[in-house]
Amino acid sequence: MNPRLFSFVGGSDGAWDVTSISAIAGETLEIVEKVAVIAGLAEPKGGEASWILQGATSNERYVTLEEKRRLVSVQAGLGRKEATLGALIPIRKSQDWWELPQGERRAILAENSRHIEIGLDYLPPIARRLFHCRDLTEDQPFDFLTWFEFEPMYEQAFDELVARLRDTPEWKFVDREVDIRLRRN
Repeated sequence: MNPRLFSFVGGSDGAWDVTSISAIAGETLEIVEKVAVIAGLAEPKGGEASWILQGATSNERYVTLEEKRRLVSVQAGLGRKEATLGALIPIRKSQDWWELPQGERRAILAENSRHIEIGLDYLPPIARRLFHCRDLTEDQPFDFLTWFEFEPMYEQAFDELVARLRDTPEWKFVDREVDIRLRRN
């Protein structure tokens, strides 16, 4: 089993209750009651899963060594007992984004949009992990799955974080985004 592969299963079973599902850009996902996060490949069993999203953790991309050091020095880990709220935000970027050389994508993400700096403003209370989908199979509906966990007292800060990111030049390249809010059950 690939230890970097994870499945996010939307259905009637899982440790996370869904409190809302909103399409931010493009098509939404089917409304479900719960989300299960499973290490490895999840296969649908009967009618239990309405959707399964898969992604793999990977090396950090688009960050310099100094940026990586800053992020690692202040970010909290996932699975903290007090972090009972979460969000799963799958994102797909346009073909225009993927046709840009990596250096130009880095410039849009880091210098023009300040994605990394914005994220640092919300650490350590908001923990995050990015999963890459694009290279798993050609039929993945998203390029990235972003997973967040935080305490209820930081819910407004999380809303501010995603609003700031969505208001950057980078988000002009997002053609599908679904915001799934969760509460650990």
